[in-house]
Amino acid sequence: MRRRSLVLALSLLLPAPAFAQAQPQAMPAPATSTPRNSTVVLATAPADWRALDGQRVRIAAPLTLAGTDALERFGQLTVAFGGRLWQPTEVAAPGTAGIEQVMADNLRRRLVLDDGSDVRDPGSVAYLPGNPVLRTGMLLRNVEGTVRVDAQGRPQLQVEGTLSLPALQRPAVPDVPGSLRIAAFNLENYFNGDGQGGGFPTLRGARTLEEHKAQVAKLVATINALDTHIAALMELENDGYGPQSAIAELLAALNDRPHAGPDDAWVAVDPGEGPGTNPIRVGIIYKRGAFKTLGPPLTKLDGPFAEHSRAPLAQAFQGKGAPFMVVANHFKSKGCRDASGADADRNDGQGCWNATRVESARQLNQWVQAEAARLKVKDVVMLGDFNAYAMEDPIRTLHTLGWQDAFKVAKVEHPYSYVYNGYSGRLDHALLSPSMARRLAGAAEWHSNADEQDASGYQGRNVPGPWRSSDHDPLLLGFDK
Repeated sequence: MRRRSLVLALSLLLPAPAFAQAQPQAMPAPATSTPRNSTVVLATAPADWRALDGQRVRIAAPLTLAGTDALERFGQLTVAFGGRLWQPTEVAAPGTAGIEQVMADNLRRRLVLDDGSDVRDPGSVAYLPGNPVLRTGMLLRNVEGTVRVDAQGRPQLQVEGTLSLPALQRPAVPDVPGSLRIAAFNLENYFNGDGQGGGFPTLRGARTLEEHKAQVAKLVATINALDTHIAALMELENDGYGPQSAIAELLAALNDRPHAGPDDAWVAVDPGEGPGTNPIRVGIIYKRGAFKTLGPPLTKLDGPFAEHSRAPLAQAFQGKGAPFMVVANHFKSKGCRDASGADADRNDGQGCWNATRVESARQLNQWVQAEAARLKVKDVVMLGDFNAYAMEDPIRTLHTLGWQDAFKVAKVEHPYSYVYNGYSGRLDHALLSPSMARRLAGAAEWHSNADEQDASGYQGRNVPGPWRSSDHDPLLLGFDK
């Protein structure tokens, strides 16, 4: 998901929250009588950072760590006054006054902490104690340094001294109510070489066998901890279903646990090949004894799913209650390579390929509705990585067509599953048919990944446990049977 174009990255420099009061646009910097050799104490974000350019400041207000993307490369952290920064299209529709307010508010509250060095890939950062493990959402207090403002009015603070970091706190696995639990999880390029310990580096994902083993351990720790009956998976290597395939290896690792009986074993929905021809695919796995499949696996290989959006995979199940269908999805990403015409970046915050994602949403709805009607199944959950934030056109199209946001139904406040360039939002969604929405008992995201810095993952320091097993957080839904 980090394969974003520079154009997209620049377009996201001004994103934000609908939960904070919008502020007026910055005016030309007023004169200041504060002596430059003194220290200005800030209790709130200033109305205009340019008035403080070159000034030493101490920030008395707590700063929320909003992003760590640039830490390893540039020695920078993104922080914010007053809580997280939200992707504008997560909380406001493109082209509206609301999104302009969000962008202005983000610009006012956003601050970059800098080490004052031009060194790329520093081995250590002077203002951090040792080599700490950081998480987005941490509160930093009494930060001091000198303000530098660029030509676009974006502030940096060249930090003096060493930050005092809070104790590391990580969230417990969510416990959602309901006798039927369904999860969705983007595995971030799970490839397994030749399936026999060789074939590394792979096209994507692990570069060595050692990294691959570490990746498997983290993915298994995540999926097993969720204690779910069914899981929709994204970014699986598209290499079939044989004994050396990526999904076969993942299933073997998931099933290699104490006290796992035959009915508790994970198995895969097997459409024979694919779905689709993309190097990555979606998949569905389920506990053997929990449900029976109802009909064969279903997939759609034409239209936008032939080349751009990954082919969806659907499977109907029969349990003790009403039958239901699970649909795994992964729409085209926002990167601008080969994008043109209606798919070019319109600078509205939605990135490239938005038209393709909208058409994917329309055709997905038509296909799922037809297949569910044919199987006489009313209860449907479509979930996965739609590569669109909550207020973008593809997701609003699906809402218009009758699909309900599981997190809105469950009254979850400010959900997010992905943090990019210091802004939080949702690329991962769970959308319910009306009858499935009535069965929903709870919904949660496990923030085991998005808030963790890249360096905690299997290609970095590989911190123990499930942390940073992917760049996306897993979703967990609970339903009444």
